[in-house]
Amino acid sequence: MAKRSNRYNKAAELVDRTKTYGLDEAVNILKKFPAPKFDSTVTLSFALGVDPRKSDQMVRGSVALPHGTGKKVRVVVFATGDAAKAAEAAGADKVGMADLIKEVQGGFTDFDVAIATPDAMAEVRKIARVLGPRGLMPNPKTGTVTDDTAKAIDAVKAGRIDYKIDKNGNVSAAIGKGSFDEAKLVENAQALVDSIVKAKPASAKGNYIKAATVASSMNPGVKLDSSVYTAATA
Repeated sequence: MAKRSNRYNKAAELVDRTKTYGLDEAVNILKKFPAPKFDSTVTLSFALGVDPRKSDQMVRGSVALPHGTGKKVRVVVFATGDAAKAAEAAGADKVGMADLIKEVQGGFTDFDVAIATPDAMAEVRKIARVLGPRGLMPNPKTGTVTDDTAKAIDAVKAGRIDYKIDKNGNVSAAIGKGSFDEAKLVENAQALVDSIVKAKPASAKGNYIKAATVASSMNPGVKLDSSVYTAATA
């Protein structure tokens, strides 16, 4: 087992591993952790009772966090004509079509969100093998395939995040920074919980959210009491 730092060990002393916590209490504990030398990212993770191998049990979606993520979101847009001009005016970091696709094929993936117009998708699918594994493939369900590129850019830069279940049945997403106050972190976390609940597949049976944990970079996780989400999934 890797040796933990003194800072991590001091944080771990604040967490009772034998119990779970309400959302307010969990965030309060997280805010008491000794801070690293950078503004840590706070993440909310879920273990879901679905089978991601079945197409009708995939869980994915997007949610607008009330207070954003605290991160500068880098956005590229695959578009031409007026949609491209609108994207540039809205603050996209890079806009293009054939040239941008060629860049991605050459290894350029230094961005957080990719947006495309519907008529661009035929070309964008050529780089699905690059974008897909990184969670960057534009998708209508997350609002990243649209003719209104300016609106989509405004949404992601204002704090909209996308999430998708992994092959082990887990979902994890950033809900803010360690510098956020407790109220903002709690409200962002609740928004994500509500969205995950809403995304429950109709075919999912039994316990949908099996466990949830909130954590910040380089610190131990704090397990959440099931009351945070069971009422909404009943």
